[in-house]
Amino acid sequence: MEAVKRDQVTKTNPLVQASYFLSANEMKLIGLAIVHARETGLGISADKPLTIAALDFAAKFNVAERTAYDDLKTACKTLFDRQATYEDVHPETGKVRKNMTRWVSGISYVEGAGLVQFTFAPQVIPMIAYIDGRIDGYTSYFLDEIAGLKSAYAIRLFELLMQWQHTTKQTPVMPIAEFRGLMGVLGDEYPLIADLKKRVIDTAIKQINENTDITVIYEQKKTGRSITGVLFKFKHKKPVIDHVTPIKPKLAKGSNPLKGVTDLEAFYKKHKLGVESMDETFKRLRKEADEGTFSLSPTN
Repeated sequence: MEAVKRDQVTKTNPLVQASYFLSANEMKLIGLAIVHARETGLGISADKPLTIAALDFAAKFNVAERTAYDDLKTACKTLFDRQATYEDVHPETGKVRKNMTRWVSGISYVEGAGLVQFTFAPQVIPMIAYIDGRIDGYTSYFLDEIAGLKSAYAIRLFELLMQWQHTTKQTPVMPIAEFRGLMGVLGDEYPLIADLKKRVIDTAIKQINENTDITVIYEQKKTGRSITGVLFKFKHKKPVIDHVTPIKPKLAKGSNPLKGVTDLEAFYKKHKLGVESMDETFKRLRKEADEGTFSLSPTN
């Protein structure tokens, strides 16, 4: 029997590691938009809104059709004010740079049609644009795995765990303060570690274990008698099949990624990140080829 195709959500690791708070519906909306942009071939740009239908949201996340539009509308309204904080390297100094960005630059509702539209912010777009065949630097999971997760903390923890699904299947030890930021726990929420464990960690693990393809446990790390960090370990309930797009062969270091390409425009559209120009895309691909990190894609 042919396997049922599952919708895959892919984000860059820096975005997954960013500190932010989003509601469960906001995260589901973003995931559905990423899938929709790829599956329809529309892509993601800073000047073209994505349209999400309430009926599609209802079907993907098992939500009643009569309430799906209100859920989407509310998610869009709150998403408009959300921010994410992430780190990268300042190219001129080599120092760590902290960045803040909004998730979206504009939203719209189509009353009576059950549609919402929104445009991702320019800084976010390169972090959700995906090159087929690459898993290095990306975190991927199936959209249906978060469908049954009602807690925003469960979705955030699940995304964080998926960074290590192809390697150690466990996180590094995360200091409590860092973990709170990654989970979007506000400064005055759950100040007692017992409440953090009950309301955030235990709730998230229970939902993940019951609704996704993995089983999670966690360990507490102490300094003296105080709990100062946590780490999470997980395993897949069954062998992973097609959990990410198969890895394409990589070019040898120093190879020309454009060799043999006859349609440069199609090649550019396939491999560009976000709003890159053609020159910027080809410059980046040549650099990746020099480093031996460029993976061939189906358009080669």
